Amino acid sequence: MIPRYLVDVQLDELPVIEKDVIVIGAGIAGLFTAIRASETGSVLMITKKSLLDSNTRYAQGGIAAVISDEDSPAYHRQDTLIAGAGLCSHEAVDVLVHEGPKGVQSLISMGTQFDLENGEFALTKEGAHSQRRILHANGDATGYEIVRALSETAVANPRIEVWDDHFVIDLVTYEGECCGAIVQKPGGQRVFVKGKATILSSGGAGQLYRYTTNPEVATGDGIAMAYRAGAYIQDVEFIQFHPTSLCYPGAPRFLISEAVRGEGAVLRNIKGERFMDRYHEQLELAPRDVVARAIVSEMEETKSTFVYIDITHESAEMVKHRFPTIYEYCLKYGLDLTTDWIPVAPAMHYMMGGVKTDLNGETNIKRLFACGEVSSTGVHGANRLASNSLSEATVFGRRIVKRINELSPLTIEPVVETEHTHGAASIQAVVERRLKLQKIMVRYVGLRRDAKGLAKGLEELKRQLPIFQSSLTEREEYEFANLLTCALLTTESALQREESRGAHYREDFPERDDLMWRKHTVLHRLHGLTEERIEDV
Repeated sequence: MIPRYLVDVQLDELPVIEKDVIVIGAGIAGLFTAIRASETGSVLMITKKSLLDSNTRYAQGGIAAVISDEDSPAYHRQDTLIAGAGLCSHEAVDVLVHEGPKGVQSLISMGTQFDLENGEFALTKEGAHSQRRILHANGDATGYEIVRALSETAVANPRIEVWDDHFVIDLVTYEGECCGAIVQKPGGQRVFVKGKATILSSGGAGQLYRYTTNPEVATGDGIAMAYRAGAYIQDVEFIQFHPTSLCYPGAPRFLISEAVRGEGAVLRNIKGERFMDRYHEQLELAPRDVVARAIVSEMEETKSTFVYIDITHESAEMVKHRFPTIYEYCLKYGLDLTTDWIPVAPAMHYMMGGVKTDLNGETNIKRLFACGEVSSTGVHGANRLASNSLSEATVFGRRIVKRINELSPLTIEPVVETEHTHGAASIQAVVERRLKLQKIMVRYVGLRRDAKGLAKGLEELKRQLPIFQSSLTEREEYEFANLLTCALLTTESALQREESRGAHYREDFPERDDLMWRKHTVLHRLHGLTEERIEDV
């Protein structure tokens, strides 16, 4: 029911723009990879809003890498594997923990300024980390500092051309190779952008849910267009809900970084009681899925819509210095982080699965790569270890460019002429459809799931399938089609996995089952849903 292309197109009728490398999306994955790729060729970066609009910009906690003498790749590896709940690729994790420090040095060389203490990197600790290995910038504005530095570097680079406010509708494939993409310009004109290599760095799909820490641009575009093109999509049932987003009348859901708990904050229910000792031995620093479900349990037990995060026992000076962004944001709504307990609740934060890649970031489609949250490299498994994602983007971005430099030039001339199957425009407003989809996902495919609810959710989502036969012309329509694709893939995978593991929790199958389910779920547009076992290492 999901077509190969979202729009009717005859490729030979479109204007052609040619570059060596096409980067779709921004954030740390797109910017870092584009800068590295520009060393050997021309690069076109395409963003549907701007270089500063991405999940990276809102990353508060920091970037995980082995820096201190007390830490080691072996410790980092162990923490990542434990968090990943048996589904991490051991090879991918080894790559991350050994090459992560080099990625940090590259960020510094590109202008990123991490916080220092007494001339050394100021390292903090987050949930499920055994060592202090999180580098941060401006206290709690790490992502913004990275994006600032990389975007300034990219804009000043004559080999990098940036297209803001452009929307990539679909990837163009021919004879098993990706040849580029169909792009819609701000005025509605469409062009064919052709390149030796195409890199998806379009981020995740936070807008699947009504409550999310992600920006409005996170609509799963890269995953959906890769799926339509024939790429394998892996493990998208594993959705990480951040335990602590601001939950206050009139305020948008705003991330209260895990680093706040790393610096000593505690969680309290509305009665003022600490409760994490009833759920996990690591208390507030337990893995995110454990903390998030614990919060929901407390909310249900106390008939409340939130719990509190409390760091008032620390000095006001330390809190303001360490968390200036969070402090100022809360203050706008009359909440003082130094004296008030801050109301929080879980919100969708990160998708562990995505477009399946190898250790060089390459998909099963030649010349198509994926980097960052859109990808599934095998690093995160069933539950991402905090602050590993920024490090992953630099490590695999570097590997992607190395692989691209080994590719021969693109010599084929693709021929694409779709059948004219798209009829009249949709009658129902996209904003109504989108809100309905988000409510379905919250109700049936949220923190806690069961077969009855997942089946009901899948049934309701499928009623929206006629959108793919409609004539789509606007960005909001493309985004909804992509969100619907991701919602269907996530729900189908969650229904298939009859166990609880990492961020995927089934109330009807509450136990982890390594005998039957130590394997990945893999989806393909033509082959459907299959499973791929993980061999013991």
